[in-house]
Amino acid sequence: MDNIDWNAIWVKIQDIFFEYVPDILLALFTLWVGLRLIKWIMHMLDLLFKNRDVDHTLRVFLNSLLGWTMKIILFLSIFQMLGVAPSSFLAILGAAGLAIGLALQGTLANFAGGVLILLFKPYKKGDLINAQGELGTVQEVQIFVTILLSPENRTIIIPNGAMANGNITNYTTAGQIRVDMTIGVAYDSDLKKTKEVLQAVLLGDERVLKDPTPTVGVSELADSSVNMVVRPWCEPAVYWGLKFDMLEKCKLALDEADIVIPFPQRDVHLIDHTNH
Repeated sequence: MDNIDWNAIWVKIQDIFFEYVPDILLALFTLWVGLRLIKWIMHMLDLLFKNRDVDHTLRVFLNSLLGWTMKIILFLSIFQMLGVAPSSFLAILGAAGLAIGLALQGTLANFAGGVLILLFKPYKKGDLINAQGELGTVQEVQIFVTILLSPENRTIIIPNGAMANGNITNYTTAGQIRVDMTIGVAYDSDLKKTKEVLQAVLLGDERVLKDPTPTVGVSELADSSVNMVVRPWCEPAVYWGLKFDMLEKCKLALDEADIVIPFPQRDVHLIDHTNH
């Protein structure tokens, strides 16, 4: 113990203190200021997005993405101030990112698909769409999946990667949808009267739009019937209810007007061979 040079140790401590502590204090101060500055920038960006009526889901996603990007840049700057080479940190980050990317290829594809959907908006909440063989009303557009509610009240969850790369039919964009129905009547029916009866059914329902005008016409001279197309227009939200009601109302109205809806029939002739 008597051989310890306390003066040398104290000098060494002072050298370390004056060499590293100012950099540490400056790094901590930079971190504090940087985090507060990032918080202020994120607040201003959120106000900007709100003023421009940016979709809520997209707004949250962009704020999160920009926030993490600025924080990564801030931490890289602090590491450099402390003497850590940014290239070493970036190499480690890049290797980790590659490993994570390979393990989460499907998830990243869904993430990218969600970004594209939020940016280009082929559909939004409340739209009636047909995608990936499923028909339903959009309940929610998330970053990774889109949630639909089918006419049977089934919840359908579709990955955004498939949605972004597949065909999408949006029935709501134009604000109106046509209900296509085909009703066959007998060949001896009065076609003029038939059209009047069907037109009266369409015009008597307040859900049927007056513009465009509903269509009733002959579409085909089939084997057993004269096929009439019945095509009212409506808002997408009432599509299924209107279609079901129209089929029932048209059937009842034709019955009341003594207009026959035929069904396929076959005549069978029996030949007696007993006398031959």
